[in-house]
Amino acid sequence: MAAPLALSARPAAPQDDISGPVSAEASPQLFATMCALLAAGFEADKVSTDSDPALVQLRLQLLELHGPATDALRKYYRDHLLADSGATMSRYLTFALAAGPPPKFAVSLTREELPPELLSLDGFSGILANFYQEAQIEKLWRRMQPGYERDVLLLREPLGRIVLTETGYLRELVRPGVRTFTAYAEPLVGGHTHFRNIGNQYAIVVDPTLDSFDAIRHAFLHFLIDPLPIRYQQQVAADLPLLRIGAAAPRVPPEFRDDFSAFFTECVVRAVELRLRRLPAAEQAEEVDSDERDGYVLIRPLMTALAKFEVSEPAMSLYFPDLVRSIDVAAEKKRLQTLAYAPASDVQAAGDPHQVRNAESEVDAAIALGQRQIAAQHVAAAEATFEGVLAKQPEQTRAIYGLAVASVLQGNKARAQELFGQVVEAASGTNTAAMPPDPVVLAWSHVYLGRMHDLEGDREQALASYRAALSVVGAPEAARSAARHGIEQSYEPPVADPPPG
Repeated sequence: MAAPLALSARPAAPQDDISGPVSAEASPQLFATMCALLAAGFEADKVSTDSDPALVQLRLQLLELHGPATDALRKYYRDHLLADSGATMSRYLTFALAAGPPPKFAVSLTREELPPELLSLDGFSGILANFYQEAQIEKLWRRMQPGYERDVLLLREPLGRIVLTETGYLRELVRPGVRTFTAYAEPLVGGHTHFRNIGNQYAIVVDPTLDSFDAIRHAFLHFLIDPLPIRYQQQVAADLPLLRIGAAAPRVPPEFRDDFSAFFTECVVRAVELRLRRLPAAEQAEEVDSDERDGYVLIRPLMTALAKFEVSEPAMSLYFPDLVRSIDVAAEKKRLQTLAYAPASDVQAAGDPHQVRNAESEVDAAIALGQRQIAAQHVAAAEATFEGVLAKQPEQTRAIYGLAVASVLQGNKARAQELFGQVVEAASGTNTAAMPPDPVVLAWSHVYLGRMHDLEGDREQALASYRAALSVVGAPEAARSAARHGIEQSYEPPVADPPPG
């Protein structure tokens, strides 16, 4: 989790007390990462900072930077650029939330613990550390810190209202412990809102000068409710047939299609939000209809269950099994037979941090899901996920690589070799239709082709593949190390050697 500025949420008034595991803060890691993005040319003209002269000056100063570390940063940024600017920013903000303090920005999480989108940012800690020193970001941080302190104050009042309202509705207390929720003030993100949980640390990054109330409320409800479907997974499993119905909706994000706990939580969060808004009956019914057409088919029965919860006494953590059991699965399946889903749309529900906004970010989310499935050894599910991506984008090299990894884990060497070869071919330019692979995917494809050639006894071809991996510009150090080791001695597989996600 990002090390915060020495500020914690303090009440503006007694009723706004949000002390303890819930806080509003600013982060040097987020600031440094955003400075790096802006210096690299990230959509600078679209970041909504023009109303603050200090931020305008900062942005111009960053764009004018020159030097070896800045040049290396800009090249790294170009090599890892995604088609969607929001998806690009999301990766780097997740890095900032996982990174340690400056000047090293070391990420202490193991590869298995890393959020999937960070697997493609291998080596960024070093790039950022060098830029931090060259650009003297620490001095910039001290200069900007008073403004950030004011921004933190702007977050405290709405965060305090959200905490009081939502804990009051659920009749829950936020107790000190390992789980934390932090709202980070970062004006450089502009209109982007980023919500992430890394283990037990939940964080939302917002521009405090913009209206982020709904996004923070949604994120905090997840903080409160996420553990419950896991704690009561046996009861929740009875409603699994309804996930299969909802997953067929074009607008359901890929991360919910194979994760019933996440899907169930999202439906509960949305239902609670609707109850808290106290809408007129007709308007509420319209909202439920809209959510249902988007695939969130549990919201309607949950709204009925929440009405009963509101007149009961137990806290939600105790009432939750009754909430789950109140859903009549057979009746819901019959009712949903005539449901017509809304068509896929580039623009999804505004303010929902879980919604992807266009086809490119949907693909990114699906690939991230496949990576999580690989990490969890759910190989058949990962294979289906990557094949689903390739059905829409047949030349998507990250999905081809993911499918190759799944084939390795299934023992299908011939298919894996063919797929890794497709990634390499895409980089050679002979297949003009294919999407150029990023350095991580290309380098590891060469490494695993080299290992396969070694296992076949073709040492000459193996050496050629290892050398090709070393020649990939921007290749991660782990892949380079594996390639150097392959050159030094022929590959012999250990007992367990799962490829990288």
